[in-house]
Amino acid sequence: MRSHLLNDTTAERYRRTVTEGVERVAAKLATTDRPFTGVTVDALSPSIERIDLDKPLHDTAAVLDELEDVYLRDAIYFHHPRYLAHLNCPVVIPAVLGEAVLSAVNSSLDTWDQSAGGTLIERKLIDWTNERIGFGPSADGVFTSGGSQSNLQALLLAREEAKTDSAAKLRIFASDVSHFSVKKSAKLLGLGPDAVVSVPVDGNKRMQTVALARELERCENEGLVPMAVVATAGTTDFGSIDPLPEIAELCSQFGAWMHVDAAYGCGLLVSLKRRELLDGIERADSVTVDYHKSFFQPVSSSAVLVRDESTLRHATYHAEYLNPRRMVTERIPNQVDKSLQTTRRFDALKLWMTLRTMGADGIGQLFDEVCDLAEEGWKLLAGDPRYDVVVEPQLSTLVYRYIPEAVTDPAEIDRANLYARKALFASGDAVVAGTKVGGRHYLKFTLLNPETTADDIAAVLDLIAGHAEQYLGESLDRIAS
Repeated sequence: MRSHLLNDTTAERYRRTVTEGVERVAAKLATTDRPFTGVTVDALSPSIERIDLDKPLHDTAAVLDELEDVYLRDAIYFHHPRYLAHLNCPVVIPAVLGEAVLSAVNSSLDTWDQSAGGTLIERKLIDWTNERIGFGPSADGVFTSGGSQSNLQALLLAREEAKTDSAAKLRIFASDVSHFSVKKSAKLLGLGPDAVVSVPVDGNKRMQTVALARELERCENEGLVPMAVVATAGTTDFGSIDPLPEIAELCSQFGAWMHVDAAYGCGLLVSLKRRELLDGIERADSVTVDYHKSFFQPVSSSAVLVRDESTLRHATYHAEYLNPRRMVTERIPNQVDKSLQTTRRFDALKLWMTLRTMGADGIGQLFDEVCDLAEEGWKLLAGDPRYDVVVEPQLSTLVYRYIPEAVTDPAEIDRANLYARKALFASGDAVVAGTKVGGRHYLKFTLLNPETTADDIAAVLDLIAGHAEQYLGESLDRIAS
């Protein structure tokens, strides 16, 4: 069994084995002609259930053959231009190379004596991101598993910085369309069910600052404490960006921590055309970025950044066996001092490899392309009488609804849109997402693939209309019979 351990004696076996796996995946990517096979849970489950994990195959080729049947064949491939559903991006090759390196070396980024250069690379990338945000020399941050963890840590810092001894008095303000992790974080932090105040949005799905000011005043008048305002720079459904400068002014006026959830909109930090959409982000106290959304990185790759490095002390705990206090005076950099995680992957390497190969402008160009595509898609939808599109995009999402000419019942239109989405997914021809707007069912394109074209969007809209019309025709037949 020692022959399976990666070390100096098995280096050649490692090379052959990984090459075989890469060749399988490369062949699959080269021949994938749709984003999904349409396999159902009931059809795929037996293949996995019948595998006896206590009876290994003892041969990598056989394991890869089996993997083809239970995973690779039916995986949902984000690189396909008609995958248009969630905030999943195709990944760039330098980052995948970084993934291979970090997995093999297997550094853990919690302490210097487990990572050495990895620690310094991560810190360099944090500094680089902070410069892009516009933070000063006192800024800091740490990589995380994703936007939800980044938001949780930011709100933890905000809670600890709040000037009150009563958690029941703390309030967090976020827009009606902010990410669900804000409410989840409040619960995990032990705050009450009323802790998160939803602020209405305008017609473009951006937080109404007049409403925010009103809520902050009410909070103050009731003797409550405005712990934080969460401004979103790229909402999940609409890609909308809250008015950051105005929110910053209100946070300053009321003494609230300003957190910007830029998990999606962080691609604007390297945009060659749209960087001004993030103006005001430099006034935040903390920022969430997800490189695995708009920097074309493999999952996971996220970070939480803070304008004042001293606030990260609230996440610090010293253990004698890991990061004793003496290491601080010895100037030994331990990333666990500012992370919610202990053992942690060297995910920063993927971004490092990408920047050193493509450069920031290269990433920004790709992100600009998908934002340009969204503008084309919006024009298609706005000019198509079959569809109602909600807002003109700031980033790369489009929320829309099929509206049949002969049907006026909103509930029936809901059912037609739900059916169309499910039927499209079952066909495997394309994958789109869904959401609710005003209580009604809508469909959603999340455009993060520069290979997707306006022709792809038009073709998928025709497919959706066809499935919806099929449902409505069958519905009418049932009524008639």
